[in-house]
Amino acid sequence: FVLAFEFINGFHDTANAVATVIYTQSMKPQTAVMLSGIFNFMGVFFGGLAVAYAIVNLIPTDLLLNINSAQGMVMVFALLSSAILWNLGTWYFGIPASSSHTLIGAILGVGVGNALITGDSLSNGINWGKAIDVFLSLFLSPLFGAGLAGLLLFALLKLRPLSNIHKSPFQRQQIEGRKHPPFWARFMLIVSSMGMSFSHGSNDGQKGVGLVMLVLIALAPAQFVVNLDAEPIQIEHTKIAAVQLKELYQRNQAIIDAKYPASNAHKCDVSKVIDETGDLLSAIGDAKSFQQLPEDKRWTVRTQLICLSDAAKKISKVAGISDVDQKQLKGMQKDLSATTEYAPTWVIVAVALAIGMGTMVGWKRVVNTVGEKIGKQDMTYAQGMSAQIMSAASIGLASAIGAPVSTTQILSSAVAGTMVVNRSGIQMSTVRTILTTWVLTLPVSMGLAIALYYFGMKLFA
Repeated sequence: FVLAFEFINGFHDTANAVATVIYTQSMKPQTAVMLSGIFNFMGVFFGGLAVAYAIVNLIPTDLLLNINSAQGMVMVFALLSSAILWNLGTWYFGIPASSSHTLIGAILGVGVGNALITGDSLSNGINWGKAIDVFLSLFLSPLFGAGLAGLLLFALLKLRPLSNIHKSPFQRQQIEGRKHPPFWARFMLIVSSMGMSFSHGSNDGQKGVGLVMLVLIALAPAQFVVNLDAEPIQIEHTKIAAVQLKELYQRNQAIIDAKYPASNAHKCDVSKVIDETGDLLSAIGDAKSFQQLPEDKRWTVRTQLICLSDAAKKISKVAGISDVDQKQLKGMQKDLSATTEYAPTWVIVAVALAIGMGTMVGWKRVVNTVGEKIGKQDMTYAQGMSAQIMSAASIGLASAIGAPVSTTQILSSAVAGTMVVNRSGIQMSTVRTILTTWVLTLPVSMGLAIALYYFGMKLFA
């Protein structure tokens, strides 16, 4: 089911990576799409896991700890079903909509649904700190892409005002009888298109990796709750980080307890740091490998590591914690999550193949929207080049810092930014449709996920 979502993500978002290179006739569609699929694969494979677990950590901690139950399975199916339904609907009508936005909305919907069922407050039902970070990256990245693309086009207009790069494919064919763009424009369009495909894989593909790990932990906890291939030194660092967190908590207990008073409402509680550290150390014992631990001990290790990592994040937000302790807390969080936030190579390859194969179909519906329907005039080579170069750079930067962003939003905004600078005018009907879709994506995907999760829990859990 997760791989189906990634396959759909591939053909849903591919048009964004190949739209300009196909529209400007820099490459034949079949070649562009195939190469884009390959670079998407490479992006997932070499992209790391920062974005993967930024998405997973949007899920409330209690739900993460119950992932091996019917509740956990209902959660995964609810969020994926709602994301797939909205993705297919927007793709069918050729609307550039965001798979990332959809998935995030579905995850938040599951959090709200869980809060409604358990009677918990919405403040606890959603990881609001992480949600706000994600919202900021989704909101700011299109503005960033549009601004940079506009600036690059402005520079090209000033530096080379008479160049053929400022013609559209139609103009070049009518005036010069040539099919392809000028050499350097064509070269940059192809390179930036593949760069954008790589960036898309490294950002969007990671989300699928995180979701596959959730399913594997639910279905085969003995093998996947912790990284069984973790090195002895990694396990030792984990134990040291837990002890350091306990000592830091004891030093600052008064101000931490004032911020986070003891509560039995949740499995993880900051006031339980001392007990959780003891349980963790007891579960690991003298083991040099997690493979030496029985299944129940592996699950205990995972539970305590998630709780301690969650506690470290919360403690870092307490006013009065010294700068030295703040710096220490970041290192602790990294060590405490190192053996739970991982993915086997075969999982990364499976997701990379799914998104790569998805890339090779379904691209036609959105290409014309990006190339002809955002601006009142056809896109020029310089506009396509500026939009694509800056989109690839923006998405690549976001992946490097672990920020989930929308490929669709960034490219569409970048194209619109170049239309403004080029004074081409913008087709407001298309922009209104895209903006309406962006505005509706979050509430619709949240609503679908809430409904599916609520009824799923009533029927199966």
